[in-house]
Amino acid sequence: MGVGGGIGRGEMGTGLSVGEAFAKWSDDLTRYATVLVGPDDAGDIVNQAFASVLAARSWDTVSSHKGYLYRSTLNAARAQRRSQGRRDAREWRHGSTSVEHWDLLADPAVVAAVNGLSLRQRAVVYLTYWEDMTPQSIAADLAVSEGTVRRQLARARARLRKVLL
Repeated sequence: MGVGGGIGRGEMGTGLSVGEAFAKWSDDLTRYATVLVGPDDAGDIVNQAFASVLAARSWDTVSSHKGYLYRSTLNAARAQRRSQGRRDAREWRHGSTSVEHWDLLADPAVVAAVNGLSLRQRAVVYLTYWEDMTPQSIAADLAVSEGTVRRQLARARARLRKVLL
Protein backbone atom coordinates (compact mmCIF):
# COMPACT_ATOMS: atom_id res chain seq x y z
CA MET A 1 0.00 0.00 0.00
CA GLY A 2 1.25 3.51 -0.81
CA VAL A 3 2.09 6.27 1.58
CA GLY A 4 -0.78 8.60 2.49
CA GLY A 5 -3.40 6.21 3.83
CA GLY A 6 -4.01 4.23 0.66
CA ILE A 7 -3.65 6.98 -1.93
CA GLY A 8 -1.48 4.79 -4.14
CA ARG A 9 -2.38 1.48 -5.76
CA GLY A 10 0.55 -0.26 -4.12
CA GLU A 11 3.98 -0.78 -5.54
CA MET A 12 4.15 -0.25 -9.27
CA GLY A 13 6.51 -1.86 -11.73
CA THR A 14 8.98 0.98 -11.18
CA GLY A 15 8.88 0.63 -7.40
CA LEU A 16 7.28 4.02 -6.65
CA SER A 17 3.61 4.16 -5.70
CA VAL A 18 1.43 7.17 -6.42
CA GLY A 19 1.15 7.72 -2.68
CA GLU A 20 4.92 7.77 -2.29
CA ALA A 21 5.15 10.21 -5.19
CA PHE A 22 2.57 12.40 -3.46
CA ALA A 23 4.63 12.41 -0.27
CA LYS A 24 7.80 13.12 -2.22
CA TRP A 25 6.67 15.81 -4.69
CA SER A 26 3.35 17.33 -3.56
CA ASP A 27 5.03 20.41 -2.04
CA ASP A 28 7.04 21.05 -5.24
CA LEU A 29 3.94 20.58 -7.36
CA THR A 30 1.93 22.91 -5.13
CA ARG A 31 4.51 25.68 -5.60
CA TYR A 32 4.41 25.03 -9.36
CA ALA A 33 0.60 25.12 -9.39
CA THR A 34 0.64 28.34 -7.34
CA VAL A 35 2.49 30.05 -10.18
CA LEU A 36 0.07 28.62 -12.72
CA VAL A 37 -3.27 29.30 -11.02
CA GLY A 38 -2.61 31.15 -7.77
CA PRO A 39 -2.47 30.10 -4.14
CA ASP A 40 -6.22 29.70 -3.69
CA ASP A 41 -6.51 26.91 -6.27
CA ALA A 42 -3.02 25.36 -6.21
CA GLY A 43 -3.85 22.55 -3.79
CA ASP A 44 -6.95 21.60 -5.77
CA ILE A 45 -4.96 21.53 -9.01
CA VAL A 46 -2.34 19.21 -7.50
CA ASN A 47 -5.05 16.94 -6.14
CA GLN A 48 -6.71 16.86 -9.57
CA ALA A 49 -3.36 15.98 -11.13
CA PHE A 50 -2.88 13.05 -8.75
CA ALA A 51 -6.49 11.94 -9.29
CA SER A 52 -5.91 11.89 -13.05
CA VAL A 53 -2.74 9.85 -12.53
CA LEU A 54 -4.70 7.31 -10.53
CA ALA A 55 -7.42 7.16 -13.18
CA ALA A 56 -4.97 6.81 -16.08
CA ARG A 57 -3.56 3.47 -14.91
CA SER A 58 -0.32 4.18 -16.80
CA TRP A 59 1.81 5.04 -13.76
CA ASP A 60 3.83 1.82 -13.94
CA THR A 61 4.82 2.46 -17.58
CA VAL A 62 6.03 6.03 -17.05
CA SER A 63 9.78 6.58 -17.22
CA SER A 64 9.80 9.94 -15.38
CA HIS A 65 7.23 10.07 -12.61
CA LYS A 66 8.10 13.63 -11.64
CA GLY A 67 7.77 14.81 -15.25
CA TYR A 68 4.47 12.97 -15.59
CA LEU A 69 3.16 14.74 -12.51
CA TYR A 70 4.33 18.16 -13.77
CA ARG A 71 2.49 17.53 -17.06
CA SER A 72 -0.61 16.36 -15.19
CA THR A 73 -0.50 19.51 -13.06
CA LEU A 74 -0.17 21.71 -16.14
CA ASN A 75 -3.10 19.90 -17.78
CA ALA A 76 -5.24 20.34 -14.65
CA ALA A 77 -4.35 24.05 -14.61
CA ARG A 78 -5.33 24.36 -18.28
CA ALA A 79 -8.68 22.71 -17.60
CA GLN A 80 -9.25 25.02 -14.63
CA ARG A 81 -8.36 28.07 -16.71
CA ARG A 82 -10.77 27.04 -19.47
CA SER A 83 -13.50 26.53 -16.89
CA GLN A 84 -12.71 29.86 -15.23
CA GLY A 85 -12.77 31.58 -18.62
CA ARG A 86 -16.24 30.24 -19.34
CA ARG A 87 -17.39 31.27 -15.85
CA ASP A 88 -15.90 34.78 -16.26
CA ALA A 89 -17.62 35.16 -19.64
CA ARG A 90 -20.98 34.22 -18.10
CA GLU A 91 -20.44 36.62 -15.20
CA TRP A 92 -19.40 39.42 -17.54
CA ARG A 93 -22.53 38.91 -19.62
CA HIS A 94 -24.58 39.22 -16.44
CA GLY A 95 -22.80 42.32 -15.17
CA SER A 96 -20.49 40.95 -12.47
CA THR A 97 -16.71 40.77 -12.53
CA SER A 98 -14.15 38.24 -11.38
CA VAL A 99 -10.87 39.09 -9.68
CA GLU A 100 -7.86 36.81 -9.84
CA HIS A 101 -6.21 36.41 -6.45
CA TRP A 102 -2.63 35.59 -7.33
CA ASP A 103 -0.41 37.58 -5.01
CA LEU A 104 2.72 35.42 -4.95
CA LEU A 105 4.81 38.45 -5.83
CA ALA A 106 4.68 41.82 -4.07
CA ASP A 107 4.72 44.10 -7.12
CA PRO A 108 1.25 44.27 -8.73
CA ALA A 109 2.80 45.14 -12.11
CA VAL A 110 4.87 41.95 -12.05
CA VAL A 111 1.87 39.88 -10.96
CA ALA A 112 -0.21 41.35 -13.78
CA ALA A 113 2.58 40.77 -16.31
CA VAL A 114 3.07 37.13 -15.28
CA ASN A 115 -0.71 36.59 -15.29
CA GLY A 116 -0.71 37.83 -18.88
CA LEU A 117 1.49 34.93 -20.00
CA SER A 118 0.05 31.73 -21.39
CA LEU A 119 0.05 28.77 -19.02
CA ARG A 120 2.86 27.09 -20.93
CA GLN A 121 4.94 30.29 -20.82
CA ARG A 122 4.21 30.68 -17.12
CA ALA A 123 5.19 27.04 -16.52
CA VAL A 124 8.49 27.45 -18.37
CA VAL A 125 9.28 30.70 -16.53
CA TYR A 126 8.56 29.07 -13.18
CA LEU A 127 10.60 25.97 -13.87
CA THR A 128 13.50 28.05 -15.20
CA TYR A 129 13.69 30.70 -12.50
CA TRP A 130 12.10 29.17 -9.39
CA GLU A 131 13.15 25.55 -9.82
CA ASP A 132 16.44 26.40 -11.60
CA MET A 133 15.86 23.75 -14.26
CA THR A 134 17.63 23.63 -17.60
CA PRO A 135 15.70 23.73 -20.89
CA GLN A 136 16.66 20.08 -21.42
CA SER A 137 15.17 18.95 -18.11
CA ILE A 138 12.06 21.11 -18.59
CA ALA A 139 11.56 19.60 -22.04
CA ALA A 140 11.85 16.10 -20.62
CA ASP A 141 9.45 16.80 -17.76
CA LEU A 142 6.82 18.50 -19.93
CA ALA A 143 7.25 16.05 -22.84
CA VAL A 144 7.98 18.78 -25.37
CA SER A 145 11.05 19.53 -27.43
CA GLU A 146 13.87 21.63 -26.08
CA GLY A 147 13.17 24.08 -28.91
CA THR A 148 9.61 24.50 -27.66
CA VAL A 149 10.88 25.29 -24.17
CA ARG A 150 13.39 27.82 -25.49
CA ARG A 151 10.77 29.41 -27.76
CA GLN A 152 8.20 29.70 -24.96
CA LEU A 153 10.82 31.16 -22.62
CA ALA A 154 11.92 33.68 -25.24
CA ARG A 155 8.33 34.72 -25.90
CA ALA A 156 7.66 35.04 -22.17
CA ARG A 157 10.77 37.15 -21.63
CA ALA A 158 9.89 39.39 -24.58
CA ARG A 159 6.36 39.90 -23.30
CA LEU A 160 7.55 40.61 -19.77
CA ARG A 161 10.12 43.10 -21.07
CA LYS A 162 7.47 44.83 -23.16
CA VAL A 163 5.03 45.06 -20.26
CA LEU A 164 7.45 45.83 -17.43
CA LEU A 165 10.00 48.14 -19.04
